[in-house]
Amino acid sequence: MKSILCEKLDIQFPLFAFSHCRNVVTEVSKAGGFGVLGAVGHTPESLKIELDWIEANIDGKPYGIDLLIPSKMDHKGKNDMTTEDLIRLVPPEHIAYINSLLESHDIGTADLWSGEYGVDYTHNMREAGASDLLNIALEYPIKLFVNALGVPPQSVIDRCRKNNIAVGALTGAREHAVKHAEAGVDILIVSGTEAGGHCGEISTLVVVPDVIEAVKSYKDIHVLAAGGIATGRQMAACMAMGAAGAWCGSVWLTTAEAETTPIVKQKMLEAGPRDTVRSKSRTGKPTRQLQSAWTDAWQANEAPDPLPMPLQGILSRPPMDKIDRLAASGHEGAAALATYYVGQAVGLMNQEKSTRSVVYEFMEDFAESVDRLANTLD
Repeated sequence: MKSILCEKLDIQFPLFAFSHCRNVVTEVSKAGGFGVLGAVGHTPESLKIELDWIEANIDGKPYGIDLLIPSKMDHKGKNDMTTEDLIRLVPPEHIAYINSLLESHDIGTADLWSGEYGVDYTHNMREAGASDLLNIALEYPIKLFVNALGVPPQSVIDRCRKNNIAVGALTGAREHAVKHAEAGVDILIVSGTEAGGHCGEISTLVVVPDVIEAVKSYKDIHVLAAGGIATGRQMAACMAMGAAGAWCGSVWLTTAEAETTPIVKQKMLEAGPRDTVRSKSRTGKPTRQLQSAWTDAWQANEAPDPLPMPLQGILSRPPMDKIDRLAASGHEGAAALATYYVGQAVGLMNQEKSTRSVVYEFMEDFAESVDRLANTLD
């Protein structure tokens, strides 16, 4: 494809895949796209293991990493706060509500807060922790660093510049996009409310052209469209609006290689676009995820208000970890509660496929869509 961004990153097709699964990352890059590993949940040691594996299997193709360093987060500057310190800040009524919810679904809670469930990665969401992970990533030939929530810290941008690594950031509104542009970000991932995970309130069809217009005076910025995109025709539509490519996360969750647990994957394959909700119940900030008994419970009148980030994550990770483990063993109550981040494109994901076949279908569908549009012109 004739594309400045493709030339910049040495790829054939500007389809970017965000995934926590190293297999998805490598398969997308080997198929001609660009895989990006979600790394916020890793320790430096486990990230090294993942990147070693990617290097051994990606056949020299380019790839990147994604971290989550929010601009605003309670206790962000208190780098010495441990998981135990943060747990002590969680109100007792929130813990009681979680215990009651799980017990109502026949899940014991005696061991829930023992430390066995739910790894806390709050430190990685602070600049110091992110720097530890970046230290590891810079030992590898990554081509792109992306910050998933907020303007990347200047220290991170500077280090990437020094190592000739492009810097990307997610944004859901023009005012945030301008802040990214002023900071010197190279690639804006403009995410509509249809997206899975952290998302804003504006639809992709509206926010993408709005951001493109807002940053047109800044040179050498590439815009990727994100949110609800699961087909090549949607990608073509976004590029017709001026986007340089597409950033997709949800569509990989039902692939054969995905890290998604079997019960959640089956829920996704059966879900329609109305079966997702935008909820603060996982992280304290609005995230789109599968509707389940968990999300319903947090919308109930008797539910406490979700806590701010990172406390809601501290609260939700242990129960969600236990729920996933039990659901995988066939526990009906856990299966009802099980959920995962996914966008409204889940309604288009109704068959398990290999990651490579998804990329190739994107390419074919994209080409057919461009030809169809071209044929409307005299």
